[in-house]
Amino acid sequence: MTDRVNRFRRVLKAYDFRGRIGADLDEDLIFAIGFGTARAMAELHGAQRLLIGSDMRPDSPRFAALLAAGVSAAGGDPVVVGLCSTDQLYFASGLWDLPGLMVTASHNPADWNGIKVCGPRAGGIGRDSGLGLIRHHALSAPEAPRAVADRLPEPDGAASAELTAEYSRTVRRLTGVARVTRPLRVVVDCGNGMAGKLLSEVFGTAAGLPPVPFEVHGLYTELDGTFPNHPANPLDPANLLDVRREVLARGADLGLAFDGDADRCFFIDETGRAASASAVGALVAQREIGRARQQGEDRPVVLHNLITSRAVPEAVRAAGGRPVRTPVGHSGIKRLMAEHSAVFACEHSAHFYFRDFFGADTGMLAACHVIAALAETDASLGSLLAGFDPYSASGEINSAVADPDRALDRFRSAAESGLLGAGTVDDLDGVMFNGEDFWCNVRKSNTEPLVRLNCETGSPEGTRRLSEKVLAIVRAEDAAEDAAEGRAAEPRG
Repeated sequence: MTDRVNRFRRVLKAYDFRGRIGADLDEDLIFAIGFGTARAMAELHGAQRLLIGSDMRPDSPRFAALLAAGVSAAGGDPVVVGLCSTDQLYFASGLWDLPGLMVTASHNPADWNGIKVCGPRAGGIGRDSGLGLIRHHALSAPEAPRAVADRLPEPDGAASAELTAEYSRTVRRLTGVARVTRPLRVVVDCGNGMAGKLLSEVFGTAAGLPPVPFEVHGLYTELDGTFPNHPANPLDPANLLDVRREVLARGADLGLAFDGDADRCFFIDETGRAASASAVGALVAQREIGRARQQGEDRPVVLHNLITSRAVPEAVRAAGGRPVRTPVGHSGIKRLMAEHSAVFACEHSAHFYFRDFFGADTGMLAACHVIAALAETDASLGSLLAGFDPYSASGEINSAVADPDRALDRFRSAAESGLLGAGTVDDLDGVMFNGEDFWCNVRKSNTEPLVRLNCETGSPEGTRRLSEKVLAIVRAEDAAEDAAEGRAAEPRG
């Protein structure tokens, strides 16, 4: 029991269970998570059946078997859909109104794995909205039966086939990507992750549909969770070098780069430049608003987290929508999607959520929207997105500090004293300062003694100066603060 408690302490994150294989995640813990999820979903939703999907990592089928055994031991009925992307698991959850478990570590290295959980209809589950209850029940799970991980359950073939077909048809229907007439050339870096499966289903014929009428060139489409070519983490610019080179070499109109479980997509324009996720979000928001208004909806709501560019709410208002600002984090955004009946939501981290996709995030649907939008013009992707990218963002800058709460207090005091100029302070997520022509936000990490700075101004030089000023405040040592306030330092040694 003590070992299980310690392992949970290491793997329970803000939005999932995740850790290193063996060191953090072992067979006992995975079985217990399956058991705990079945008990929690029965308690919260009266659900007995649970979907289980898994990605291409070598240990994922074994972990899926352990989850299924844990669900069965708790009196639940596991429905194993087998190999799928995370957004396909969310789609299945919405399609069949069932909770789900997805075995994946997303963009983490090959020696990691994890489990994402959703409620029925792809409902968001986080540390404070279900993961804690799962842990509570998991701690009382029996030991995993011996050799259970060697008895891999056969995926439900009918469910898997239905999921593949319905997912692909839905993505095409919602975007019109199969009806484009411009002869586009698209490069897709799958990073040996689950996008390699989606490529043949959504753009090709693997889902029983005709191929799309444009050229798609896939990189690293083989499913290989050891990531032999580069990590499936497009947040790191080094992992975009191959797709950027291929776009230029082929004279492609755009490039796409997916993370390991394919729920996020990053975009490369025709010059090889990585596009801003906020600019992509603004473009897709206008398309979703336009579609909703054509169906008679007045001022459709679009959510954006507070560290997306100001270009997003500006684009939403310009299209006749109503922007609503949110904290960072997918489980909260999914809840707010339902609360506001929002047609779309976007985050700075390239998570894009759609009401018509059960409020869940999906990289492929966003990618097809951008392809369809590009096909409707004669413009390049760079020029199409330029109108949604007028500002200069800092990107996320992390600072290791002894006391994150005191660092936020220092920033708040400086902002309220006028050190950053005229503006307003709020606490929607961390400490946010909104000036007339700039903003900056300082937030605590959910898992580490770090604070994260994001800011935006109208120019690169302005953003550099603002970043330096805020970092000097955030990184000030506690001892220096004590001295400035006239308090004696504690004697050393």
